[in-house]
Amino acid sequence: MTNEKNYVDLAISDGSEMAAYIALPENLQANTPAIILIQEAFGVNHHIRNVADHFAKDGYVVIAPEIFHRTAPKYFEGPYDNFQAVMPHYSAVTNEGMEADLKACFEWLTKQGSVDTGKVFSIGYCLGGRVSFLANAVLPLKAAVSYYGGGIEQIADKAKDLHGRHLFFWGGKDDHIPDETINKTLKALDEAGKDYINVKISFVGHAFSCDERPSYNEIASKDALALTLAFMKNS
Repeated sequence: MTNEKNYVDLAISDGSEMAAYIALPENLQANTPAIILIQEAFGVNHHIRNVADHFAKDGYVVIAPEIFHRTAPKYFEGPYDNFQAVMPHYSAVTNEGMEADLKACFEWLTKQGSVDTGKVFSIGYCLGGRVSFLANAVLPLKAAVSYYGGGIEQIADKAKDLHGRHLFFWGGKDDHIPDETINKTLKALDEAGKDYINVKISFVGHAFSCDERPSYNEIASKDALALTLAFMKNS
């Protein structure tokens, strides 16, 4: 059940309004790092909120925006077993809209006196993996992480604009993301001279880090999380 007390409503530059889930460390202090956590194609659902809560326990202020807000009802959650139900919202997402949403999240973080604005990260899963790449290009992030981000190659031209290091996770058995699309993104990063870490986990498929889907792999998920936390700490 959604607890509205954990949400904020953000005014977006295009005139729309977006809800975002907020998770805070228990003992919030000054100069706390922050994460913009970006949803899969299924909304800011129980899984994403749970991920946000866990990153908050690791000491981060977390904001998870509802990037489907222009077409989906507030607090939208799509079923994992019915992608057709989320397709209208997934298809309606634009780079321009996502940029506006991301900037609104960053602006909200800068207004929180407890947040170290020099240590803001983005982490995204699936659709959110692509959005996290975009976030690194349009926001002054310290670093960013993309888990099995399909479609990143479509915005590979933004590699030259990345502000921070980028960490990628892919499943070696992911039928949704072929190697040629991954290589296109990495080539763009190499040509732009950007720092990144590329991780392919050979024994898993798509969405290996979601513990509410059949594709979940506990070992791979724990390895990826450990590396994600180390990556942010060392950035």
